Amino acid sequence: MTGHEGDTERTFAALPPAHGRGFAQTWWGMAWLRALEDAALDSGQVKSGRGLARAGAVGAVSVRPGRITAVVQDRDRTTHRADVLLAELSAEQWDRLLDMAVERAGHVAALLDREMPPHLVEDAASAGIELLPGLGDLEPECDCDAWDHCGHTAALCYQVARLLDQDPFVLLLMRGRGEHALLEDLQARSAVPAEEVPGAEGVAAVEAYATGDILPPLPVPSELPEEPGLPPSLDTEVLPGPGVDPVAVRHLAARTAVEAHRLLAEALRPPSDRPVLVPELTVAQDAVRLAVAAPDHALTERLAAGSGRDPQSLADATRAWELGGADALSVLEEEWEPSGGALARARAALDSAWDEDERPSLTASGNRWTVVGAPTQLRLGRDGRWWPYRNERDRWILAGPAALDPATALSLAELSSAEPQR
Repeated sequence: MTGHEGDTERTFAALPPAHGRGFAQTWWGMAWLRALEDAALDSGQVKSGRGLARAGAVGAVSVRPGRITAVVQDRDRTTHRADVLLAELSAEQWDRLLDMAVERAGHVAALLDREMPPHLVEDAASAGIELLPGLGDLEPECDCDAWDHCGHTAALCYQVARLLDQDPFVLLLMRGRGEHALLEDLQARSAVPAEEVPGAEGVAAVEAYATGDILPPLPVPSELPEEPGLPPSLDTEVLPGPGVDPVAVRHLAARTAVEAHRLLAEALRPPSDRPVLVPELTVAQDAVRLAVAAPDHALTERLAAGSGRDPQSLADATRAWELGGADALSVLEEEWEPSGGALARARAALDSAWDEDERPSLTASGNRWTVVGAPTQLRLGRDGRWWPYRNERDRWILAGPAALDPATALSLAELSSAEPQR
């Protein structure tokens, strides 16, 4: 999906129907839909618009500063031009916003990765600049003569949520700046004036290139083995020393080979594909990592005792680790209270994940939402992902990998609950 027509107007081709999926997967896309759903006076029109968008009735979407436009085909095949207006930022507001973005390199990097960094939105809000629309900011105009949001303008908003998921620059264009102009402004602010550059020290480039033929070529990067190697055999005629458990040592060597294989795989990836560095594991977390594929019960009991767990909770923790590593383990063992932006994004995700007549009844406790009358639960991670849980013998266990959409996560939990219990 590509835009065209210059930097002040982009036109996106009509999107295919969106059967069986939510319209917004990112927190900023969900916030956009919340601005529509909270402000619309007629929830029936919002639901009608959602149905039209889901059926693929929204044509090509034109995005310009302050306005989005599309032709929407009604259920009776009549067509209507729908517009939604969003106030542009003033020149002074753009100056303040760009100055803030330059101060944090991560803001610019996230935008280039087609992500809307939460800190940029929060910093802007603290300076009185609202990037995301709020209650009543999305002003509808439609040739069906509705005075509030109708099904046509609501359908347009739902379709734009899908565009925003893929490219937050769409929102910035609505606020008044196209991508190229915005990046040029950021580059100009980041440039250091020539008179401020300190005198350089080191080897002149001409000299460095002149000696290039003398240096040996860099070695060819190693190829990644298909699987971790096997540690050397410990079967010798020498008896182990006091306190040395050969089974534990053999297992520790095997897990070290697995970890070495993972680290090599990360090192050989292109820099843009490498994962973000994670904090060093605690002793309790590392015990769970080592418990994966533990060869005997005695070793499992030692790891359980060393990490402050009983064998059953260690088994649950090991299952979580296999499905999601340290992040999954944290969600299993830590209950926390979402607040502020995290809570707003969670509620928006839950509201938009299902149609109103399909939404399950949920009870909330901290970051956990339990389905009323069913052995299934959703847990929110601190990174905004949703984890599926099922109740098995009065224990909540992880039922599958994390998902960005709560409906997807819950379907994994329901499928897992339908399987025969262990």
